[in-house]
Amino acid sequence: MGFSLILIFILVSCIFFDLLSPTHGYDSLDPNGNITIKWDLRQQNDGTQDILVSIYNYQLYRHIEPPGWKLSWKWSGKEVIWDMRGAEATEQGNCSEYLGKPQLPHSCEREPVIVDLLPGTPYNMQVQNCCKGGVLSSFTQDPANSMAAFQMNVGSIEMMPYDFKIGLPGYTCGNATKVPPTKFVIDHGRRQTQALGTWNITCSYSPFLASSAPKCCVSLSSFYSETMVPCPICSCACQGEPGSNCVRHGQLHTVSRLPHDEQAPPIVQCSTHMCPIRVHWHVKLSYKEYWRVKITINNLNVIKNYSQWNLVVLHPNLQSLAQVFSFYYKPLSQYGSINDSGIFYGIEHYNDMLLQSGDGGNVQTEMLLHKDAGIFTFKGGWVFPRKVIFNGDECVMPSPFEYPMLPNNSRFFGPSKLCFVILLVLVSLIL
Repeated sequence: MGFSLILIFILVSCIFFDLLSPTHGYDSLDPNGNITIKWDLRQQNDGTQDILVSIYNYQLYRHIEPPGWKLSWKWSGKEVIWDMRGAEATEQGNCSEYLGKPQLPHSCEREPVIVDLLPGTPYNMQVQNCCKGGVLSSFTQDPANSMAAFQMNVGSIEMMPYDFKIGLPGYTCGNATKVPPTKFVIDHGRRQTQALGTWNITCSYSPFLASSAPKCCVSLSSFYSETMVPCPICSCACQGEPGSNCVRHGQLHTVSRLPHDEQAPPIVQCSTHMCPIRVHWHVKLSYKEYWRVKITINNLNVIKNYSQWNLVVLHPNLQSLAQVFSFYYKPLSQYGSINDSGIFYGIEHYNDMLLQSGDGGNVQTEMLLHKDAGIFTFKGGWVFPRKVIFNGDECVMPSPFEYPMLPNNSRFFGPSKLCFVILLVLVSLIL
């Protein structure tokens, strides 16, 4: 009986460890990240309303790439959009009901789809924070460019619209919730006005809804080992699987003339891992007080550039990061004094664009980390990252049992293998 209870305890512990693993999707590095849509009723006219819609990207490291957001909703009644500034509806719809009016509505669609205007739009069509082509920076990289806005004049709204969608893979929007009215500062800060009503819609991201497969992987190497640990086999796909398009390195010239397409499924260089992005972490040197790491990000997608890319790393020694070369770095301190994660991103007009494979296809940096007395060690894979995230997508890491180890260093048993060994011993004892 006693052995049975111990066996059950070990099984429960194994399940608990597995649930804590990052593969189950809880984003502990950005627990409060979301996209918030704010709907402000600015003015009530005779039969129409002036609405200001603002989109805020509060995600610390997940940004909105081209072709950008596409905001949509469903009207509760027969509302139409008479005029818009800062954005436009993709369809005007059937406005024949308004023939004979001085002007036709901007959109008569029951479910309008709104897109941002492009940079360079005439000034009389703009509003503040508009016209970025739908691109939003992450909140950490560039807070000033992490929001968008547009203004519209709408036929009187009897009820708030519903079923909001942001038009981005992986995002789900909730219902509109009334909040305290927004206050607006005008006249150089000398006067405040207030919205007649304000509603918030929160959109959350799920990696499981965004994609069924990972989009990046991590390889490892170090100065003290001849072993180069590659990305795990079939990290993102397997060669020959349906939908897995790849080209051999010698055939890159045959696809170099393909148009650059942000929305097209990736076509990658053929590899054992089949990932569009590979991140290589190399422990380069060890000094008396510091150790040096080189990070290389390879774009193996032959038809896509990554603009405003970013890389998030979870590593305990980031609290003692001394210097970063050729990248920007900001810590992601979400839990008080704990400082074990941070975001790396490119320098504007230098390396903030990760070019497609064949056109350079990589960016790299080196960093110095201080050796904390009593904490730092090369043993057990301590110098390698715990988690790596590229553009908001978690990368597939090699198994800890494959990490480059110090000479004559024994392997470390993690929860899964340790559980398996203990279970074998217990079963043998019971039998």
